[in-house]
Amino acid sequence: MPEKSYEYANLIIDISHEKVDRPFQYRIPDKLKGVVDVGSCVKIPFGKGNSMRKGYVVELMNEPQCAPEKIKEIIDMAEDELSPDQIMVKLSAWMHKYYGSTMISALRTVLPVRKKVGTLTHRYIRLFQDERQARDFYHNCVKKHQVARARLLEALLENPDERIPYELATGKLNVTAATIKSLSDQGIIKIDSEDYYRNPVGDVKKHDKTITLSSEQQQISDRVIADFDNGIRDTYLIHGITGSGKTEVYIDMIHKMVSRGKQAIVLIPEIALTYQTLMRFYRHFGERVSVMNSTLSAGEKYDQARRAREGDIDIIIGPRSALFTPFPDLGLIIIDEEHESSYKSETMPKYHARETAIQLAKFVPGGASVVLGSATPSLESYYRAQNGTYKLFELNSRLTGGTLPDVEIADLRDELRSGNRSIFSRILQEKLQDALDNGHQAMLFINRRGLAGFISCRSCGYVFKCPHCDVSLSEHRGGTLICHYCGYTQPVSRICPECGSKYVTAFRAGTQQIEKEVNKMFPKARVLRMDADTTKAKGSYEKILSAFASEEADVLVGTQMIVKGHDFPNVTLVGILAADMSLYAADYRAAERTFQLLTQAAGRAGRGKFPGSVVIQSYQPDNYSIVSASKQDYKAFYEEEISYRKLLRYPPAAHMMAIQIMAKDENYGKQLAARLRAEIEFLKIEDMIIIGPAQAAIGKINDIYRMVIYLKHEDLEALVKAKEAVDSLLDYFDKNKKLNGIMVQFDFDPMQGF
Repeated sequence: MPEKSYEYANLIIDISHEKVDRPFQYRIPDKLKGVVDVGSCVKIPFGKGNSMRKGYVVELMNEPQCAPEKIKEIIDMAEDELSPDQIMVKLSAWMHKYYGSTMISALRTVLPVRKKVGTLTHRYIRLFQDERQARDFYHNCVKKHQVARARLLEALLENPDERIPYELATGKLNVTAATIKSLSDQGIIKIDSEDYYRNPVGDVKKHDKTITLSSEQQQISDRVIADFDNGIRDTYLIHGITGSGKTEVYIDMIHKMVSRGKQAIVLIPEIALTYQTLMRFYRHFGERVSVMNSTLSAGEKYDQARRAREGDIDIIIGPRSALFTPFPDLGLIIIDEEHESSYKSETMPKYHARETAIQLAKFVPGGASVVLGSATPSLESYYRAQNGTYKLFELNSRLTGGTLPDVEIADLRDELRSGNRSIFSRILQEKLQDALDNGHQAMLFINRRGLAGFISCRSCGYVFKCPHCDVSLSEHRGGTLICHYCGYTQPVSRICPECGSKYVTAFRAGTQQIEKEVNKMFPKARVLRMDADTTKAKGSYEKILSAFASEEADVLVGTQMIVKGHDFPNVTLVGILAADMSLYAADYRAAERTFQLLTQAAGRAGRGKFPGSVVIQSYQPDNYSIVSASKQDYKAFYEEEISYRKLLRYPPAAHMMAIQIMAKDENYGKQLAARLRAEIEFLKIEDMIIIGPAQAAIGKINDIYRMVIYLKHEDLEALVKAKEAVDSLLDYFDKNKKLNGIMVQFDFDPMQGF
């Protein structure tokens, strides 16, 4: 129910995609005041003829947007039960409030598959008369030399109770459409038409093999389902080491949910993982599972949404947008590799799939359970599990019974001193040779996160950092180092202030260079490369992964997309090049992302019957994130990292909001940014920390100047209050035409720099 009574409601009509651009205003009658809420489905008169239509409430207000006498009145409520569409409208309203987009942007995000695409139809031909009459007609056609008619009837009479595809008749039998229509008009044959769905998965056979879970795994699955049966709808975090069998737990839970008449959404972080993950689920659930991602055609997307709505599938798998699949009886949402930053949208609304999934689970009828899984949980999730907001489960042993790989850290400073200027340390060269000699496979991972800027000393490992924010300074044109949080600047020095070395530079190696080096050192090795360049074409992910899984290559070189969730039993060596790259990105999450990437990468080795080994190359071998990753010790890393976050009041110890200002006129942009800060200060919110306005990480793009203000507070609602105050001020400026082309966006607990 709405918090108070309202006079007017803005509606979208029948959720048709074309009408999402424009809401229509209606008056709320007295009998429905306090009853109509955002998301309500109502009956309304629409158009010149006042035909009865359904509308969904997207906004409530007390101010009319045109002359009150021209505004029509809502007739009545339309439905008792919440439909998937109503739930999505309610979710849009929540996203609009908490992520700072317009309501229309939020609606477009959660209702992405509204443009109707033509349905596909299979046509079949069967005998309409009984077999004796059909044979008489056939013999008559033979006598009259009606060859095409005779040919079709002969094919049908071979198996009188079966149908033949229409395309077979026109193709292989060479019977014209006119001939088929003539026979149908005479009542000799019948043409059946059946609609069918586009299937993005293809023809994959289901395997009826049962999963045998360990007692550790079984306990997790049983607990989640028992809670569900007892009416408890909770959020669960499975912290399982790499290879511990989280996917098997997911499959077991889904089996039980489906048997209870419920549907499940499985989110995975990258499109690259979709195929491999999908195949594992498809072998257990067959055609009751499908996929939703950006590589599908408009027709495929439309059909998958339709299949979900009509109960033709029980499970959908895909990246964050799959969360908005319109299931009528959703019971379970699983977010695998929940720590991944790709679960946060970087376009408006800047929602996080984890928080949005938890909210969606509250909106669906009867509620749904949310399960998060990761070998390296985000600090947010682990923090909430520690304080009891989420329920924590742990999987501490590998499903295969194998052990975690041996990890060695190669100190690149020592390599430089000994005269080795190669991309590869000596120990990595030796282990790569051993793997190739033994017929095993290797993966070489280049950590390219944060490539655009930090400056370090290759001799001692010193990194130029901001004295105020504990993040690295980024190099900008003109020889200046800048902090992207507070705006602190200092000139670039080419002499290390720590050791006096002249080896002060930025690292610039890439996947192509590594591939070239491998070919040069090991000319007989078969090398595959997987990065943004080699995966542009549709299906290229699957092609590369399938080739490597089939052992058509010895070495796979790639960026972070090769280290997430893939399972290659013959991989015994993982080499991590430039582990420091993400460590010194100008981002307070840098240590967390480094730990996650290194742990995930190390987890790719030794997943089969052969033991694995990992080499981490670093200029900072003593850094706590690298040492913890080498030991696969998440708890040690968490304890140290959370102490820094609490000290500096970064998430999850506090919430953070970035107000991003983009202006064509730099001076006017700065004036507005200062005015926004003053508006927030006027609220006098206790314990609010305000940083900036400061220049954004990239100060100007396409002649648009960019500034940012950061707010920190332990209570998310305090930030929402500040956002609403800024919204009101911006609305006032907009109505008085004072924004002058300035755009302002909000980002709660940002995952990427601005």
